[in-house]
Amino acid sequence: MTHVLGGGLDEGILALPFYEEQHRTLAVELAGWCAGRAGLWSRPLERTPEKAGREILRALGSAGWLGFLDPASGSAAGDHRSICLAREILAYADDLADFAFSIQALSATPIVRYGNREQQLEYLPRMASGETAGSFAISEKEAGSDMSAVGLTADRVSGGYLLTGRKAWIAHAGIADVHCVIARTGGGPGALGLTAFLVPARTPGVRVLEEVRLIAPRSLGHLAFEDCLVPESSVLGRPGQGFVVATDLLERFRMTVGAAAVGFARRAVDSAVQQARERRMHGGRLMDLQLVKGALADMEVKLNASALLVARAAWELDHGNPGYAKHSSIAKVAATEAAQEIVDAAVQIHGAAGLVADSVPERLYRQVRSLRIYEGASEVQKLIIADTLGRRPLVGRSRAASANSASRVER
Repeated sequence: MTHVLGGGLDEGILALPFYEEQHRTLAVELAGWCAGRAGLWSRPLERTPEKAGREILRALGSAGWLGFLDPASGSAAGDHRSICLAREILAYADDLADFAFSIQALSATPIVRYGNREQQLEYLPRMASGETAGSFAISEKEAGSDMSAVGLTADRVSGGYLLTGRKAWIAHAGIADVHCVIARTGGGPGALGLTAFLVPARTPGVRVLEEVRLIAPRSLGHLAFEDCLVPESSVLGRPGQGFVVATDLLERFRMTVGAAAVGFARRAVDSAVQQARERRMHGGRLMDLQLVKGALADMEVKLNASALLVARAAWELDHGNPGYAKHSSIAKVAATEAAQEIVDAAVQIHGAAGLVADSVPERLYRQVRSLRIYEGASEVQKLIIADTLGRRPLVGRSRAASANSASRVER
């Protein structure tokens, strides 16, 4: 059974100046592609999240939706408005479709931005085709949002580096062919002593400790690196640049988490509206009840606000605004928090039917929850946003004018 109700498109928002014709074309074509993939979204018992993830990745790659991960191919649609639209549409269609797409983009982007020519030639063509899966391994049980606490060590030895330690909560840990790993090489305190490495999953000493089962099934696991020797050529970027690689990546992709939240939320709104129109109650329809109308209106307001914040964040990045990171955090925290509220309201409107296992509202209720945590929890995003306010000059007054004013008061 397909999970697609209406394609997940808002033509009104797509028509705004945030987007160009190429974005509108991509959105329509991807929504159509998703609508024709009912078998891909089904979940027979024998299809684990790992097996489904591999199948979806290959399907996305063969259809060209991952082509932007290989700049040498000349594929378009690699800007962040396109990535956000893709995540929104894929999340509307299926949770694992968005998950596979996002983790592949997340793990390939550091190679695109920081990899040398040899690294790009080795990995990007097969990542773009979906044949090679990647992971981005930064989190540890004692180091989540605090990158300065990373404990995995990479000691310099003859012939390269020896990696020792563990990573936790790694998406696609069990199916990845290559891990982009952030490890401690020393040379500076805290976050200053980190380096990024490309570690093939087949490297001796790398193993999956356990596959972690979440409330919404996804391919996730813990990794162990036990005397894992990698050559110097595995360094991604420069030694000591790991914090920069990780921060740059997360700032770019937080807005895309907001985009996925918009996809989940739009699916919830469409499902709730359909239920309200069809459900008979008190001699009329559920839609006729004023409280239900109010709930649906609140859902629509939150959905539109979220979509616009995501569009602005992606537009700011695509247009080179150096302050885009703040908007990326705003989009993530606003859209993910709103999506949680929208999905909850959708379950309420469905009543008991919304609690049935594997129904649309029940799936969404489980699937949306992780978005408020990964790639920087909501609380972390609020701290980031607040920090930018402390550096902003007062409205209508330059710092020089403020200083002159203070000087006159002192005199």
